[in-house]
Order: sequence, then C-alpha cells, then structure tokens
Amino acid sequence: MKNYLMICLSLFVGLTACSQEPTKTDSSKKETKYNKLTPQEESVILHKNTDRAFTGDYYLKTDKGVYICKQCNNPLYKSDDKFESHCGWPSFDDEINGSVIRVPDADGMRTEIICANCKGHLGHVFTGEGFTDKDTRHCVNTSSIQFYPSKDLDKLPKVIK
Repeated sequence: MKNYLMICLSLFVGLTACSQEPTKTDSSKKETKYNKLTPQEESVILHKNTDRAFTGDYYLKTDKGVYICKQCNNPLYKSDDKFESHCGWPSFDDEINGSVIRVPDADGMRTEIICANCKGHLGHVFTGEGFTDKDTRHCVNTSSIQFYPSKDLDKLPKVIK
C-alpha cells in the first residue's frame, strides 16, 4: 500500500509539473539580428556547405583591402595574407588576430574555421602544404565573406554583436 501511494504521489507531481506554463523569456533582451543572407550564403554559413570550386568572386582577386564576415561584418582577413593556391577558393595564410576560431570538423579529419563573432562557417584550414612561409592555408568560401577595398575601409560596416 505504501509503494502504491508513493507511485501515485510521484505520478501526480510529475503531471502537475508538466502542466505548468512555460517560463517567459525576458522580452527586454534584444535578439541578435545579423545581415540578411541569400539562400546560397545561408547554405554555406549556417549549414556548413561549400561553394563550388572556381565559381566565387574572390578566389582570383588581388586588390588590396579587407575581407569581412558576410553575416556579421567581423573583419577576418587582410588582402596582404591572401595568396593563389590554385584550389578554386580564396586562400589566406593568416587571419586578423582573434577573428577566426578553429574547431574539429565533423568528418574528424579536417579543421573547420568559423567566425569568432557569429560562429558562421567560413571553410577549413590546412597546414603543412608548403604554399607560404607560414605553412597555413585558410580555404574560405566566397559566400562567407565580403571584400572592402583599401580606399573604402572608412566605410566598413559596424560589427553586429
């Protein structure tokens, strides 16, 4: 009888806990609103897909300037660190300090690079290939970045936090 009462009590407590109204969120907190992305940019930045090789606007670009995150405007790469790796994607051997985070890729073999601010997918980083003295290649999707020429650096949009 004692066990029966304990079971009934536990069931009652469990049912009443489940019927409570959901906790209300603090509506005073501002939701982060990043830049509007095209379907292709969403596919790459949010769903970790990859641009087709040799199709982006930036893999052959040699102009001087800065590359920023397409989603949040975080400055990521300087054109001085860009080089031609003949892989079909923009390649950089260094990032702007603190702008990129390296994380193990889901495939277990590569290292993914993401924007340190919004955590959007940028591409992958490879080391030991010997392309540059820094021996590093950030292979970046064009859909993840936007270029600003040196003459327009005063027009860089504010980073969206």
